[in-house]
Amino acid sequence: MNIIVTGTSRGIGYDTVLELSKNNNNKIIAISRDMAGLEGLKQKCYGNYGNEIHIISYDITDNQTKLKNELKYYESIDILINNAGLLINKPFLDLSIEEWQETFSVNLFGVVKIIQSIFDKMIKSEYAHIVNIGSMGGMSIAQKFAGLSAYSGSKSALTNLTECLAEEFKDYKISTNCLCLGAVDTEMLRIAFPECKDSFQSEDIAKFICDFSLKYAKLFNGKIIPVSFTTP
Repeated sequence: MNIIVTGTSRGIGYDTVLELSKNNNNKIIAISRDMAGLEGLKQKCYGNYGNEIHIISYDITDNQTKLKNELKYYESIDILINNAGLLINKPFLDLSIEEWQETFSVNLFGVVKIIQSIFDKMIKSEYAHIVNIGSMGGMSIAQKFAGLSAYSGSKSALTNLTECLAEEFKDYKISTNCLCLGAVDTEMLRIAFPECKDSFQSEDIAKFICDFSLKYAKLFNGKIIPVSFTTP
């Protein structure tokens, strides 16, 4: 499988790449703005599992030309895991328009750009699966929290985009699903909920993301799936 994962220099994205790299049949493309983090991840994957991953230092909000050039040697892409995200924890009245735009630029428009960039490669795959990493905060059924209006709003838009793309891409046999995560012990969670003690471990969630991405494209499409036993 040729697999792209974004937001891989730390947290869930980092652990997802580590899990995927256990199988040398997976050709992993790890994307992040943090080149030092990517280099460390590459060394760990090779040292632990002998998997030589392809790292790309890239801001998903940038234009698509650099990414297309980096991927030109890949005939097809089988799986895209849109994990990169931005959380700004501020009261609604203190959020600037620029912070709203930055949040949506990463959490929604960055996903749009990546999908548009690699669509021609995904349609060549016999197993094409786009997995968007959402949040319980972006689901209408979930409790909301003060300070997360921009983040939750952008993740809600991502769930809607997932449903729309499932419809648009069904004739191309590309499945598109969204995993809405609850509390996971990451730096992002500690920023949003410094008092939260009841959370999944990042490694455990990474295993679930990998399993779902690799096995369930033919069973799920356009599904918004809560992955949580509680909310923070």
